[in-house]
Amino acid sequence: MGKFADASARHTSECLRVDHLVQHDDRIFESIVIGAGQTGLAASYHLSRRGIDHVVLDADEAPGGAWQHRWDSLSMHDVHGVADLPDSTAPATDASTDRANEVVPAYFADYERRHDLPVVRPVRVDRVEPDPAPGSDLLVVHAGDRTWHTRTLVNATGTWTRPFVPHYPGVETFVGEQLHTVDIPGPQHFAGKRVLVVGGGASAVQFLGELAPVTDTLWVTRRPPVWRTGDFDPGAGLAAVTLVEERVRAGLPPASVVSVTGLMLRPQEQRAAELGAYERHPMFERIEPHGVRWADGRFEPVDVILWATGFRPAVSHLAPLDLTSPLGGIELLPVRGNVQGATTAARDRRVQLVGYGPSASTIGASRAGRQAALAVQRWLTTQPATRHTESA
Repeated sequence: MGKFADASARHTSECLRVDHLVQHDDRIFESIVIGAGQTGLAASYHLSRRGIDHVVLDADEAPGGAWQHRWDSLSMHDVHGVADLPDSTAPATDASTDRANEVVPAYFADYERRHDLPVVRPVRVDRVEPDPAPGSDLLVVHAGDRTWHTRTLVNATGTWTRPFVPHYPGVETFVGEQLHTVDIPGPQHFAGKRVLVVGGGASAVQFLGELAPVTDTLWVTRRPPVWRTGDFDPGAGLAAVTLVEERVRAGLPPASVVSVTGLMLRPQEQRAAELGAYERHPMFERIEPHGVRWADGRFEPVDVILWATGFRPAVSHLAPLDLTSPLGGIELLPVRGNVQGATTAARDRRVQLVGYGPSASTIGASRAGRQAALAVQRWLTTQPATRHTESA
């Protein structure tokens, strides 16, 4: 990680300089990117290459997107993969025990610096709405008492800030500890405690792999897990992304990529498998103070409930734009008839969504950034600029 070591500190000072310019510059941006994770950086790179005047607004204090918030015990050996950013090579996911929440943010920081990406942080966007000025077709981005005006928007806010915890009867009576993926500490925190892991995704499998060798675990899921038997090669990854993409093109809420790829056990999870950690149980009916109970009356005592139940898209700030379809999701348009690479909101073609649906996985992140930049360029070249008399 040595070559990235000072990137974050250097880039912080550069962001402060850019932030000063943005606060006092009255120009109208051609595009604004919200979020500086994998897809946001990819979009910014491609916008820059096309000479599109833009700024990236990032809610975090430092580079790294969601990676900087991942649990400390997640090493580079444990991650399922880090996709290359455009014109760059991601850190290797090999036998390294370096913490992923340090290595990947350092990689992102170095990438921002080397490509001089116009990232401003910390800026937490509250809402995006149409410009109320008569005759204007601009979008107004609000963050507290600050505003920016732009002709187009690339939303790259991902899902990490919207953890999902389903409600079960009695959940408020549980006297033990309840944690979500976003809160997970190291496995030693759970030593001596019986841990109930809820969820059928890759994170649940990984948590069981870490916890089963140090404590007693119990696994429950809504549906029986589907285990993948073949290798997850690029062709399989593309097929999985395409299936998820079909949902968002239809206006349905996005499904996770793992829901169509299936689950795999890695070598480091074999010990947990030998201990029986992956003997799945169906979902319980209710939660009681000291455990959970099934409909047939069976009761299991637990000390901790770990909700590995995933995330929802962080798009509430886009509500004023009325992008949601009657089916509950944001419909995305295909790119010139291509079934892959859909990023344009059907209800407002000024808006691109990356890190949403198929590109919420790093499998499709960089490709989505490129497609969004192309769509922005197409909009800017086909739509006449409107006049705007208010200060930006």
